[in-house]
Amino acid sequence: MRLRRASDDDVALLDYWDTKPHVIAATGDDDVQDWADEIHGEPGIYDVFLAELDDGRAIGVVQIIDPQLEPSHYWGEVEANLRAIDIWIGEEDDLGRGFGTTMMQLALERCFAPPQVTAVLIDPLESNTRAINFYERLGFVSLGLQVFGGDRCLVHRLSRARWTELGSTGSSQSSLPD
Repeated sequence: MRLRRASDDDVALLDYWDTKPHVIAATGDDDVQDWADEIHGEPGIYDVFLAELDDGRAIGVVQIIDPQLEPSHYWGEVEANLRAIDIWIGEEDDLGRGFGTTMMQLALERCFAPPQVTAVLIDPLESNTRAINFYERLGFVSLGLQVFGGDRCLVHRLSRARWTELGSTGSSQSSLPD
């Protein structure tokens, strides 16, 4: 699997995935994306990637955001040198096959590649216990409930120290193609 930067050619697929019930259940029903605009976000502040299998089939999306610098200020006041991740798998048939774990590992490698990044945030819906358990298995620690728009989210954080302690080096550049 690899992460590649999303392009205009991917907008129709991303829009389609946004209609899937399992994606709506994971992201909230007020989470309307303008993919044509979002894929052109300022690199390093707002990056959208598609996860592709070795055969080139796109299976999911990963957004990596600098929560302090992104224009909507979705995360509110946060310290510098953080990253935030949004991640989901597009087709329900691809859930439960280990793809999400690999996607998160690749996303975390990207997030922690710059040495100044100290932690990664994620904001699963409070009702999405499957995702919460997944993130906690990866080492994320709950910071508590926060309401974003109309969504009740359980914000989690993974520090660089914890990520490193769990066996990640953060130095693998070879798996970071665009």
